[in-house]
Amino acid sequence: MSFKHLLVHVDSTERCAERLDLAFAMARRYGARLTGLFAESDVLGPGLVGRRSRDAMLQAMAQARAGFEGRAGGTVAAEWWAIEPGEYGVVVGQAEICCRYADLAIFGQHDADASRVPEDLVDQVVLHAGRPVLVVPSVGRYPEPGRRVLVSWNGSREAARALHDALPFLEAAEAVHVLAFQRPPKGVNLMPPLDVVAHLAAHGVQARYEPVIVDVEEIDVADMLLSRGFDLQMDLTVMGGYAHGFPSARIAASTRKVLRSMTTPVLISH
Repeated sequence: MSFKHLLVHVDSTERCAERLDLAFAMARRYGARLTGLFAESDVLGPGLVGRRSRDAMLQAMAQARAGFEGRAGGTVAAEWWAIEPGEYGVVVGQAEICCRYADLAIFGQHDADASRVPEDLVDQVVLHAGRPVLVVPSVGRYPEPGRRVLVSWNGSREAARALHDALPFLEAAEAVHVLAFQRPPKGVNLMPPLDVVAHLAAHGVQARYEPVIVDVEEIDVADMLLSRGFDLQMDLTVMGGYAHGFPSARIAASTRKVLRSMTTPVLISH
């Protein structure tokens, strides 16, 4: 299994350069096609306090495209897509649709001081695109994530999707650590002997397993995940993206906390 078509969100912020370097490195590693998706909002600030002119948006698009195409260098099959700037629903909705035509979408963590997209763009893409999303932190360098991978596992549908979507990383990783969140056992267990490590071994992935008994009143799952990733010096976190009050269009608090406080790139699937 491998990624054959990657999509990277491109904008005119300085931080985009780190995201592009990562995306092109991944495209070369997997022999994948790479699509650059320009998506910016023409709204200035957190409220409707003003809008950038069309000329300003065209200049931003040209700047973003130059940064993208300048990195291709003929070594990667690259193409350029652009979303016309507009209202919140237009930018977000079209970005979600575009992501469905790639194996993996790469976005940047929201930075309130520099972002030029809606604050919850990544949240909405995670919930509605139907594709895994690799979110790159707003600080730090991540030239080649996936050597040391932390997997958040609780047996849920979302966790299973994330595990499967991350297999290209896991199969090539030097170290995989499964942090398994479990409820305290109650009564007789009638389930077969389920083993996520054995499942990974069938794919040639040798993983370490660390069970964590979850008491809702005593442990913060997001804090535990962030803390273990730091302690183990991981360079990629894999997790399910959980919705709050589904079919509400909001990310659950624990997922949002990881996305806001991440210390590694995060591959997230819903």
